[in-house]
Amino acid sequence: MNTAAPALTPTTRALAWCLHLLVVGLLALAAGRAVTDGRPHTGWIVAASAACGLVYTAGPTLPHVRRSRRAAASWSAAVGACWLLLLALSPDAVWVAFPLYFLQLHLLPRRAGLVAVAATATAAIAGFAAHQPSFSPAMAIGPALGAAVAVAVVWGYQALYRESEHRRRLIEELTTTRADLAAAQHTAGVLAERDRLAREIHDTLAQGFSSIQLLLRAAERTLPQAPENAARFVDQARQAAADNLAEARRFVAALTPPTLEGTTLAGALERLCATTSARHPLTARFRLTGDPAPLTTAHEVALLRIAQSALANTVRHAEATTADVTLSYPGDRVTLDIVDDGRGFAPARLPAPDPETGGFGLTAMRARAQALGGTLTIESTPGHGTALTAQLPLTPPADTEPEARP
Repeated sequence: MNTAAPALTPTTRALAWCLHLLVVGLLALAAGRAVTDGRPHTGWIVAASAACGLVYTAGPTLPHVRRSRRAAASWSAAVGACWLLLLALSPDAVWVAFPLYFLQLHLLPRRAGLVAVAATATAAIAGFAAHQPSFSPAMAIGPALGAAVAVAVVWGYQALYRESEHRRRLIEELTTTRADLAAAQHTAGVLAERDRLAREIHDTLAQGFSSIQLLLRAAERTLPQAPENAARFVDQARQAAADNLAEARRFVAALTPPTLEGTTLAGALERLCATTSARHPLTARFRLTGDPAPLTTAHEVALLRIAQSALANTVRHAEATTADVTLSYPGDRVTLDIVDDGRGFAPARLPAPDPETGGFGLTAMRARAQALGGTLTIESTPGHGTALTAQLPLTPPADTEPEARP
């Protein structure tokens, strides 16, 4: 009906049916009293009641009346005209004014509805008074009070409906926002996990495979002249493969790196330097300064992975002969320094990471440090070696997520 009217719900449908039954019942009452009381123009009263009932019944069945405000207003006017005719014939038609108030307020805009209700109340008072020998205030009280009650009920319902719709929209927006937030958190979690997996694979499996490749190449070069050296390189490659396999298994199971099991971070770094020195033509030395402070597993894993990646880069790219790894505890921070005497490089001219050639190591190291609220600095000059420093707070900031175990 009214395009501005609220959508029908089970409650409003029940109220609409009650209104329909009330109109039909009051029209039947007017026709029945005319017949039983033997009033003048009984036939006309019955015919007017039937015509009014037919016009009223036809409205809800016409789709055009439901969709068009103009058609609904025309139907309301037709019902009102039939009612006026009945009111001119019978004073009992004054009771039909009460359901007409609700009909007009429902179908018409607010101002037009008020005008229609006022006109209907005035017509009801005048029509009823015309059938009485004298006018009294009581004749005006009933229709006027009915009109006031109808306006108050309809406007109150519309206010409640608007508030309910506002709350419904807020709930829908909240549900949508929560769904979007959940999707965003899921996406962020997936990306964070991918980033973590990429760093772990680079710092463990990829570096291990690179070490195996270098050892096998060394064995290949020395095989014709010094088979015993070649056998030593092959044995070291086998040990590197075994270590890599252990890393992979622990990595899949999300356990602590095997190099940290049963030992401290300092012990793991010392072992890393010894292993690097034994497998490659590089003298890696470890030094501990200061009083060691207890570290979380996330701190130990991050510093160990940074050291592994830095030494792997030194072996592959620096052509260095020595590398010094220093773990220190200055104040409320832990610092890891890796200094080599290699050929160095220009940090500002590093090539972009590439799946074929690599180049993800420094990015991964910096991400590990930043994830724990720390920093990673690199100082290097071509021909003068490289110094890498990773600093982490002993207690990570509250707004940073400790890195999960690999």
